[in-house]
Amino acid sequence: MIELRTQNEIEEMRPAGRFVAEVLSELSQSAAVGTNLLELDARAHELITKRGAKSCYIDYHPSFGNSPFGKVICTSVNDAVLHGLPHDYALKDGDVLTLDFAVAVDGWVSDSAITVVVGTPREADLRLIDTTEVALEAAIEAARPGNKLGDISHAIGQVAKNAGYPVNVEFGGHGVGRTMHQEPSVPNRGRANRGMPLKPGLVLAIEPWFLETTDKLVQDADGWTLRSADGSRGAHSEHTVVITDGDPIILTARS
Repeated sequence: MIELRTQNEIEEMRPAGRFVAEVLSELSQSAAVGTNLLELDARAHELITKRGAKSCYIDYHPSFGNSPFGKVICTSVNDAVLHGLPHDYALKDGDVLTLDFAVAVDGWVSDSAITVVVGTPREADLRLIDTTEVALEAAIEAARPGNKLGDISHAIGQVAKNAGYPVNVEFGGHGVGRTMHQEPSVPNRGRANRGMPLKPGLVLAIEPWFLETTDKLVQDADGWTLRSADGSRGAHSEHTVVITDGDPIILTARS
């Protein structure tokens, strides 16, 4: 069921968005050469506990996961792009790191992701990351009443196409509210002017993610981490966004 939020409910969702943004800002800035992925997870856990928030990941066990996730943040490195399970790995110079984080605060969920380069960047990695961010901006711009859900997906797909990146549609954006994954699904490729009409009060996690040279994924033995099938690197950008009568509201905007 697709739910539309009232103005009061949207105001109640803002603290979760701010908290997610603050945690991602801190962790992305503290990720350095030598930082262990388990340290990042531990810090995120500490911040969740201090805030009195609730992790959306630690007990998460969908059909595609071999077991409950067991950690509170996704840390995907280099050719890993989604659902990266934190493990004993110290970041190296030039690593591409995606942090994906979702929590509930006072019963409302926000979800966001950011990709950064640790240490010395490669031009190709910066281009890939920038393309996901441009695609996210284009998708948010399309998230307005009078448009349709396909316009958001089309905006993402066109940015990827223009940049020469393939698009996977197995995993994409989704509705957000009292739980992390709600209807509707928001694929990263679609046809303009198709799908459900966008209405004020709809809250979506919009999340373009691209791989350099493939749209195929393989799953690690950990039962969670998804990597490119050809070893090419990936990047992922995501915000929780509210459709309004005017400009969209980005609940997870980072300062």
